[in-house]
Amino acid sequence: MTEKLLTGFDAPILYCIYLDKPMRDHVLLQAIARVNRPYEDTEGRRKTAGFILDFVGIFDNLERALAFDSEDVSGVVEGIDVLKAHFAELIARGKEEYLPIGAGMEEDKAAEAVLEHFRDQEEREGFYAFYRELEELYEILSPDPFLRDHVDDYEGLTRIYYLLRAAYEPSVSVDRGFLRKTADLVKKHTITPVIFEPKDEHDLTPETLERLAKQGDPDTVRVFNLLKTIRKIVEEKGVQLPYLVPIGERAEAVAEAFEERQDTTQEALRKLYELAEEYERAEEDRKKSDLPDEAFAVFWYLKSEGVAGAEKVAREASAAFSEHPYWRQSESHEREVRTALYKALLSAGVKNVVKQTNDLFTMLRGASS
Repeated sequence: MTEKLLTGFDAPILYCIYLDKPMRDHVLLQAIARVNRPYEDTEGRRKTAGFILDFVGIFDNLERALAFDSEDVSGVVEGIDVLKAHFAELIARGKEEYLPIGAGMEEDKAAEAVLEHFRDQEEREGFYAFYRELEELYEILSPDPFLRDHVDDYEGLTRIYYLLRAAYEPSVSVDRGFLRKTADLVKKHTITPVIFEPKDEHDLTPETLERLAKQGDPDTVRVFNLLKTIRKIVEEKGVQLPYLVPIGERAEAVAEAFEERQDTTQEALRKLYELAEEYERAEEDRKKSDLPDEAFAVFWYLKSEGVAGAEKVAREASAAFSEHPYWRQSESHEREVRTALYKALLSAGVKNVVKQTNDLFTMLRGASS
């Protein structure tokens, strides 16, 4: 197997090789190359390094075994003792810099402290880089008994990472982002952050909003739970209900202002409740309306802009959408729909008809993207 082409194992489970015969130079390099190939599959499972178990002592003097410049050889293979020492250094740094955040507090208060501490993106990115390096070492070293004295601290740092990714990275699946052995640790210890993953029952009904208001979570935690709920609703329903797109965009603007500390926690929470209540009102009106979804989106947008005769414009838009159903794919169909909207908006007394029409098309296209 060693005297083959210089290729590696292209799968995360093929990460270990056993050396049980002497070899050197290009043959040894080819053997090393079998497992040093980083890989990530479609489910997010990653292989960041390979593991070589040396039964014959080749790596006692790797520079002699490889006929290459010593600088080229340096760092190709590291001994387990070196990795253990580095893992211990990182854990010590974590205990000093990160684990004291929220220490000794109730779970929800600790979560609030962590979320507030890492509102700055640069601060978060620094922690992410630190944790990923620590995680890669854990993946290599586990289940070495050496880890027993450090596993509680590693679990604590993992909880912080889980919480931050769940709150600040809405498009990322936290569970899939872990390497295999850390994922097993998370599952074994049932690490579930107070930032929930919205389910169907977390739709923005009046009952849900009342529950969020009364359940006693700190305001920071409620900000992120409301954000996650709104994002999930827009993601799942936005294609069918285009009027949700502006609500989602304004929610993202609130998130950005909150993270950049332009808004206080209370201001962000107030704005998100207003968006949630707007969604409720829109849902109530939609259920009463006989307008198709696209036309209702036109109605709701114009109504929110204070346009008189919004429903009449929406009905004329509905007729245009029905007559030119391929407006998203056909320039001629889009042109006809635009013309109909121009006329309807002018009849309603709207002055900036071009801008309003462009905004409407942006909303409708955003729902289908």
